[in-house]
Amino acid sequence: MVHAYILIQTEVGKAASVADAVRGITGVAEAEDVTGPYDVIVRAEAKTVDELGKLVVARIQAVEGITRTLTCPVVHL
Repeated sequence: MVHAYILIQTEVGKAASVADAVRGITGVAEAEDVTGPYDVIVRAEAKTVDELGKLVVARIQAVEGITRTLTCPVVHL
């Protein structure tokens, strides 16, 4: 299983609606509104790195109000 944190920037005033929409996507474990340079932080999981990429590009980035994402895969060193 591959886990990642996805940092999301949204249009002004859209953080809450983006977090709500993203929470409903299969593969998203958590989505929280935050303050700082990013507006929403998502914890996601997928079976493979390829599936994680598809989740981000095809499902998460398609949510209205998202302007940019940064995917940070979890590694165990």
